[in-house]
Amino acid sequence: MPISHILKSFKIPLAIILGIGASLVLMFLHGAGFASLILISITILGSYELFKEIISSIAKRRFVLDYIAVLAIIVALATKEYLVASIIALMISSGRTLEEYGVSQAKNTLTKLADRIPHEVLLWEDNHASRKEKIGRVAVLQEVLVRKGEVIGLDGNLMSPMGIIDEASLTGEPYPVEKIQGDSLRSGTINIGEPIVLKVSRAAEDSMYEKIIAMVKKAQQEKAPLVRLADSWSVVFTFLTLLISAFAYLLSHDFKIVLAVLVIATPCPLLLATPIALLGGVNASAKKRIIVKKLASLEVLSRINAIIFDKTGTITLGKPTIAEFKNVSEIPDARLFAVAESIERNSMHPLANAIVSFAKERQAPLLHASSVQEKIGSGISGVVEGMPYALKKIEGHDGMTIGLHQGETLLAVFRFQDELRQESREIMRALKEQGLELHIFTGDKKEAAEEVAHQLGERIHIQAECTPQDKQKGIEELRKAGKIVAMIGDGINDAPALALANVGIVFSNEEQTAASEAADIVFLGGNFSLVIEALSISKRTVHIAIQSIAWGIGMSVAGMILAAFGFIPPIAGAFLQEAIDVAVIVNALRASR
Repeated sequence: MPISHILKSFKIPLAIILGIGASLVLMFLHGAGFASLILISITILGSYELFKEIISSIAKRRFVLDYIAVLAIIVALATKEYLVASIIALMISSGRTLEEYGVSQAKNTLTKLADRIPHEVLLWEDNHASRKEKIGRVAVLQEVLVRKGEVIGLDGNLMSPMGIIDEASLTGEPYPVEKIQGDSLRSGTINIGEPIVLKVSRAAEDSMYEKIIAMVKKAQQEKAPLVRLADSWSVVFTFLTLLISAFAYLLSHDFKIVLAVLVIATPCPLLLATPIALLGGVNASAKKRIIVKKLASLEVLSRINAIIFDKTGTITLGKPTIAEFKNVSEIPDARLFAVAESIERNSMHPLANAIVSFAKERQAPLLHASSVQEKIGSGISGVVEGMPYALKKIEGHDGMTIGLHQGETLLAVFRFQDELRQESREIMRALKEQGLELHIFTGDKKEAAEEVAHQLGERIHIQAECTPQDKQKGIEELRKAGKIVAMIGDGINDAPALALANVGIVFSNEEQTAASEAADIVFLGGNFSLVIEALSISKRTVHIAIQSIAWGIGMSVAGMILAAFGFIPPIAGAFLQEAIDVAVIVNALRASR
């Protein structure tokens, strides 16, 4: 990070330090008069925001920990301990600056997501590019021009004869996708071919990518449970501080001794330890290619006692291939491949990708499918050259077998295969040893799911033939039973269940997939052992956060007791509290290793 950025972030604390230094020089050269005015000004500079928030909290009848700091400043000014007051102001402004910096860092991901979408698009009117328009003002059915290399800002349908689209931002697949006239295009993807014309099908606020950004924003606005826990401890700490202060006054009848107690109690450790430790855990996770979308996820992950796995793409590699194709009609194979590919080209399901690849390998001709409708967990349908077709599961077969139908007539059968990850068996054993309850929720038939469970060699609860709604219901039942649940999946089909679980985790081969943008935690790449790494980091992070809070409170209480008996004067108490702050922060920073 550039030094100029650091200086800009900490400009108020630096100004206070320089002011205190100048005041000490003036005291030494000319006495305390003018220096006192400078110190009072410094105190106001460093604490006026605090006083504004205190007044607001009182008006809203909401308790905040900063009452101690305000009381300490008032007592310091009343007893003419101006240097002590300015040091308290330095402590407050430093803590506030660090907190703001941490929040801005935590929101970097959201900023990057939002910045991908253009703010304006080029309207296509009367067969030419007419004018630019703000993306939020573009109406459904209007046409826009997307030039080569531009991010598609709105969902819509391709009006040009053909286009080449990079969908890696949503699907994770690095290969370009060929689109023909009428195919659906999604916001957040990139036009890597010649300029194309798009007819808008959804307003900006309803587009897929905008909804993903909204989900991430909502997640980042939540407060971590551990931070809320620190807030509850703060109430107890505040009353304990007031009790010790009252005891000090009754013992000495000296407000300077009371001031010493209050200065030591100024609760920077409680304010800083938890967010610093949690942000450190986020950094440690990133080094292991684990992307944590919100601080609360680490705290909750440390307490889970049940894990639900989607089978395909999670326990298995998630790259199904067609193991068998059976034509049960008199239609040529090439025609069936082309029909299936034209419909599945509009889906992001792993089985759809397998069919598209299968058809391309056999050089099937490109056809256009209209009226494409996909029902997650059931199948996909569309109209090709005036005839209705559907690809859906075949009754009596597992979820890895689907049929191509024309109306109610079965035309062909595709049977898929997926390989178990090499490390799955070892990881499941390790999770079981940690006392976690293991579940598999899958759309496959029970027999196929039980075969996977048998290969894993562990006691695993199976729920087969699950629709997305069934997965949600299963999670609801576990949560009602008192379980803290993590759901691990690999794609947008698992989104409803991921959203309902206490922690939603996805595997992703690209940082900017739809699943990763909507999840709480993302594993970049396909390394299944990241499940163990994430659990380990979360538990260590929470341990360090609680340890930091406990140490901060313990050292502060010990210092307050000594100050109450007159062993620590106010100025020494201020420096002691700064030393406690540094010790607690340094300990919290261990979480980033």
